[in-house]
Amino acid sequence: MTLIALGINHNTASLDVREKVAFSSTQIESALRAAIAGAGLSEVAILSTCNRTELYAYGSGQANSLIQWLAEYKQVNVAELEQSHYLYTASEAASHMMKVASGLDSLVLGEPQILGQMKSAYAVAREAGVLGGHLHDVFQRVFSVAKRVRSETAIGENPVSVAYAAVSLAQQIFSDLKQDTALLIGAGETIELVARHLAEQGIKKLIVANRTLGNARSLAEQFGAEAILLADIPEHLHRADIVISSTASQLPLLGKGAVEQALKRRRHKPMFMVDIAVPRDIEAQVGDLADVYLYTVDDLKEVIDENMRSRQQAAKIAEEIIVEGLLHYEREQRALTSVDTIKALRQSMDALREQELEKSRKTLEAGADPAQVLEQLARSLTNKFLHTPSTQLKQAGADGEQDMLRTVRTLFSLPSANEPKSEKE
Repeated sequence: MTLIALGINHNTASLDVREKVAFSSTQIESALRAAIAGAGLSEVAILSTCNRTELYAYGSGQANSLIQWLAEYKQVNVAELEQSHYLYTASEAASHMMKVASGLDSLVLGEPQILGQMKSAYAVAREAGVLGGHLHDVFQRVFSVAKRVRSETAIGENPVSVAYAAVSLAQQIFSDLKQDTALLIGAGETIELVARHLAEQGIKKLIVANRTLGNARSLAEQFGAEAILLADIPEHLHRADIVISSTASQLPLLGKGAVEQALKRRRHKPMFMVDIAVPRDIEAQVGDLADVYLYTVDDLKEVIDENMRSRQQAAKIAEEIIVEGLLHYEREQRALTSVDTIKALRQSMDALREQELEKSRKTLEAGADPAQVLEQLARSLTNKFLHTPSTQLKQAGADGEQDMLRTVRTLFSLPSANEPKSEKE
């Protein structure tokens, strides 16, 4: 029985393969039970995101059977999984889980969402009744390590995505986004991420402009925003404190004249603009206006590169925290190997004690002196407890097994055989 981590991710498999083995939230619970039944596992949890699908398991099943089960369950060619999977066992599996939870194995180094996704995987497995003591202990250690990485390093503090960097710059210029309005031009993935980040920061108002009003409305509905057409931008531009644009237009959508008119209507209240598009959506001359802070994708790249260097430095510290956490985990696992021995020892001693107590009770019922009975009980217990160990120690001495003798002296805190006796002795 051992800990297993099996998976594929953005480094080992194409998007096509990752999509084939991905689990939706509604599929995971039934998949967990199927894995228990079909892959020789006693415990299992599944983590499935856009960039990875991983199975964390405890059991005696071989890696091949687990890969075979996944291929059959998701109806994928097993050869595809064999070429793109990774497999870790025991301590290496625990180390991998710690790196994943800490964001060290993510597409974007240090991204924070993965820890929440792993906690969700743990919770779903626990609710499904397929999470036992072994995986529970591993997850708790993993969460503890990831929490330390987040609190003791700056791995997740500096933005390394274009969308996040754009919003972070906005926060530097407008200290309280709860009082501001943002105009987002475009409706693609980057603008959706920008909208999500702005919404998380409590932006007062969002306006989404797009060439197709239906697409603008589709995105706007997610965030309680207002939807307009690109052609309507000039009449709404003055409302925007923040303008972030990312379209596929081959020609600029905002010129210097339109922005000047908006500034007049704003009474020259500053505007922050980020042009993420390539080619540009906002004419470069707009940046010459006194009340406009205009940033391009190249400006953001400098910010992102610097922040990535900062995260890489933090990742080195995170690796040290993970090594320390892994040592704690391995120590805990080694300690578990003594549990059965301790249990057997206690059961044996309990049985001897009950035997001697029963004898003492019968002696007392026969009218014997209680003091003598107690003395005999103590003497009998000592003799019974030490008989077998004494016999084994004598044999060990005769066989020259000095390691066993030293172990016993350590176990019972006895003085060394060469240690001089005190004067009282």
